[in-house]
Amino acid sequence: MNDKTRCKWCNLKNNLYVKYHDEEWCRPNFDDKYLYEMLILESFQAGLSWECVLNKREAFRKCFDNFDINKICNYDDKKIQELLNNKNIIRNKLKIKATINNSKIFKNIQKDYGSFYNYLKSFSGGKIIYEIGKTTSILSDNISNDLQKKGMKFVGSTIIYSYLQAIGIIYSHEQNCFLYKNHTFQLYNRAEDNT
Repeated sequence: MNDKTRCKWCNLKNNLYVKYHDEEWCRPNFDDKYLYEMLILESFQAGLSWECVLNKREAFRKCFDNFDINKICNYDDKKIQELLNNKNIIRNKLKIKATINNSKIFKNIQKDYGSFYNYLKSFSGGKIIYEIGKTTSILSDNISNDLQKKGMKFVGSTIIYSYLQAIGIIYSHEQNCFLYKNHTFQLYNRAEDNT
């Protein structure tokens, strides 16, 4: 598993991280349940490392009712306290409250656009963007600004850029990584597929 060259941020000593890098990061997954889960996890990343969040992902899943948006929208003070007492997750009251708030806004966006992916597509045009070495972009700025206008918290441009990489709208595997692709490579492959 560790004989391949990977992006330099990937901690090869952490099998969970290697698996995430190899099988999930930058792979397009536009299912709304996944988009929702990743948005929650990314908002908890603010000020921390993604590795820290990833290590606690299963605990998050368990504590947050398998990321059931309807249940999370109805979390009360008792549930917030229960989460704050759970040492297996990131215990940040502002982020926990933001998760409940953001969940309600996520649902409103789904209602308005038919799906959260349709909402993201209204900014990306349904394109996959190939770029390396950035932490923000005009796309992440625009989505972040709009989500904040709608009332979401912990969705700054850096968090949204990281989110877009996670779900595969932005493809950022580094040039020496075995998963590296660039736009030309993609177009070439697509042309081959059509022959």
